[in-house]
Amino acid sequence: MPHKFDPVALAVFAVLFFFVTVVGFVSSRWRRGDLSLLSEWGLAGRRFGTWVTWFLVGGDIYTAYTFIAVPALVFGAGSTGFFAVPYTILVFPILFFVFPRLWAVARRHDYVTPADFARGRYGSGGLALAIAFTGILATMPYIALQLVGIQVVLAAMGISGEIPLIVAFLILALYTIWSGLRAPALVAVVKDILIYTTVIVMVIYIPVQLGGFGHIFDAAAKALPHNQPPATLIPSSGAAFSGYSTLALGSAFALFLYPHALTGVFSAKSGNSIRWNATLLTTYSIALAIIALFGYMAIAASLKPASSSFTVPDLVLKFFPSWFTGFAFAAVGIGALVPAAIMSIAAANLFTRNVYKEYFRRNISDREESTVAKIVSLIVKIGALAFVIGLPTQYAINLQLLGGVWILQTLPAIMIGLYTRWFHRWALIIGWLVGMVTGTYMAASQAFSPVYPLSIGGLSFTAYAGMFAVIANLIVSAGLTLVFNALGDTRGEDETTSADYQDIEEQKAEPAGGLAR
Repeated sequence: MPHKFDPVALAVFAVLFFFVTVVGFVSSRWRRGDLSLLSEWGLAGRRFGTWVTWFLVGGDIYTAYTFIAVPALVFGAGSTGFFAVPYTILVFPILFFVFPRLWAVARRHDYVTPADFARGRYGSGGLALAIAFTGILATMPYIALQLVGIQVVLAAMGISGEIPLIVAFLILALYTIWSGLRAPALVAVVKDILIYTTVIVMVIYIPVQLGGFGHIFDAAAKALPHNQPPATLIPSSGAAFSGYSTLALGSAFALFLYPHALTGVFSAKSGNSIRWNATLLTTYSIALAIIALFGYMAIAASLKPASSSFTVPDLVLKFFPSWFTGFAFAAVGIGALVPAAIMSIAAANLFTRNVYKEYFRRNISDREESTVAKIVSLIVKIGALAFVIGLPTQYAINLQLLGGVWILQTLPAIMIGLYTRWFHRWALIIGWLVGMVTGTYMAASQAFSPVYPLSIGGLSFTAYAGMFAVIANLIVSAGLTLVFNALGDTRGEDETTSADYQDIEEQKAEPAGGLAR
């Protein structure tokens, strides 16, 4: 579909974008704190109750690129694209049972990043550095893809060139530095109102215009087998089932290991706020399932987008007037600002705490720590912007797919480390390295497809590359732990105690108060 300049859509988009810019700057006055301190700037003083955390975490993990990429994947790959729905359902029990423990120990020891926890739990600066490196590496292309989301909707309105994208970046950078985590938390409220309104209108109006869901599914079932490579409406082979299920399961374990997702966890005011979120965030999974269906609607509408990224924008352009187009595209654009801001803050926290402070300025003051984090958050966004402008978008997509494989390799140190310190610190570092190399090789050998057909002794099993990699990681970590223990190699000091992982007092303190906020 040709993308012509649409002044009405652009005007609506600009007004809403200006509104959230004001919200971003004003948010510095919300729940006032000393923003010259990293705990206030980067975690908002750890004072977010259930509702604010719900908007923040939801805005963090359901991004603009989700709105663009999931329907695009369904449009091209059919049923495979729906893996995102079960994985977001699987992730919530993990969030409910596991991450209140991480919140509790982080609060007691003022941990700001997952690498801080690894440093304290295992007494290992090297392991903390590996965790920080992985987090930053996995986050950078994720930020770039949020800017791609903005770029796509601007192009759909006939706005070409880098200048509008640079302006959007500058706005994001300024209010992030000014207000810290408070900015994306408040903007997330606006973003969700726009996203939910857009989704509800589209899922009601478009099927009516296309003759109902029956016709939509029939059209998709007929068209998908003719794609290159061929796709299906429903998984139809054992390899497809195993790839689909392990991709969903591995992605579920990986999601809250991302630094930006953990930033939302750390900013909560109690473990109970996190548990409530694990319950309430399922509403996003319902919205995600509907968003995925837009891919099938695009097939039924006989759309031929210039690239798969334009699947949803072209669908909006085909069925809606200009004013609603501007509204929907603003929802996507603003949906990019929230996660991009949190991701840049998370990456900045990792660098400041676990690289700069650990290796360059051990005696850094609290205020200098915050200043460095603000500068690094700007550098991170500049890097993401340069990535989008200077390199093909496919590079960012490939690296983001690898991001899930990479971040999953921190599972033994972080998630398992919340329950046991049996693993040796050096074994975890070597296991991490093995997992990183194995996962990267598997994904790259399949043209960056997330699934890998592993053949052993004549048997073939297709599964998520990240799962194969983390299994290799765990085997190496366990084996080397036995070796290091037998050699009598000393362990680092664990600064945590079993009592640090309990949040019973916080649960009692917030029966309904978190819901009020």
